[in-house]
Amino acid sequence: MHCSSPKMVCETKIVADEHESIPGPEREPLAVSAARMWPPSPGKGARRDQVFIRDFQREDYAEVRRIFNEGIMERIPNSAFRGLKQQSHTQFLYAVLTVMCFVMTKSVTLTCCTPFILMGARYYYSRKVIFNYLDCALHTDMADIEAYYMKPTGSRFWVAVLEGQVVGIVAAQGREEDNTVELRRMSVDSRFRGKGIAKALGRRVLEFAMLNNYSAVVLGTTAVKMAAHKLYESLGFQKVDESEDYTLPGMSRSFFERLFFQIRYSRYRLQLHEE
Repeated sequence: MHCSSPKMVCETKIVADEHESIPGPEREPLAVSAARMWPPSPGKGARRDQVFIRDFQREDYAEVRRIFNEGIMERIPNSAFRGLKQQSHTQFLYAVLTVMCFVMTKSVTLTCCTPFILMGARYYYSRKVIFNYLDCALHTDMADIEAYYMKPTGSRFWVAVLEGQVVGIVAAQGREEDNTVELRRMSVDSRFRGKGIAKALGRRVLEFAMLNNYSAVVLGTTAVKMAAHKLYESLGFQKVDESEDYTLPGMSRSFFERLFFQIRYSRYRLQLHEE
């Protein structure tokens, strides 16, 4: 199984607060210190119920991995069942297969079972693909967050802390070839969603990009729920491209995999300033 650098961004839950514009800073040199963007630790007067975003630390890895795994595993039922609503061609194909089953077998019982068999196959292949994708991620960037995100110039990994617990993650990966930052690995613990954590994480990436004088922030997502897309739009991102034929790392592209697993890939961009 070939594992390339994963591009999927974990699905997040939209938050209800209003989008606030972030003022653009003066032009500054590349690789501004993280300490200039955010305090290194919460102050003594900070409330315990206040969300605090800080740099990833080695001792965070177990919680980061748990949150990442949880976010990825949510993709299985979402891709298998909820995603079918967005795939009119697949719906038509499954309807044709159901009719063909009746024509060929004349069995009402078997024909009634066909949709359940097809949904079962969708769940099986969604589970197979997502597990392969998770395995790829855990053997690439998520295997060594410090080496992949904390040490390279222009990249960073943050955690959101609430009530002393890590409850969210996000990464920024700088791309000097086009002077952009890619927002990656955003995910929030399901028990703490709806508290503005996802938006706070997204804003941290935007601040990082502006302070490091990148021209734009980009992201790619296979999120099925519209809430995730609305979150990106509330942060100022605009959809620039969409593909129905996207291959996740770990996919085999076999006939049955293509028949029972389809995914929509959307690319977003937030232009910070012109080159």
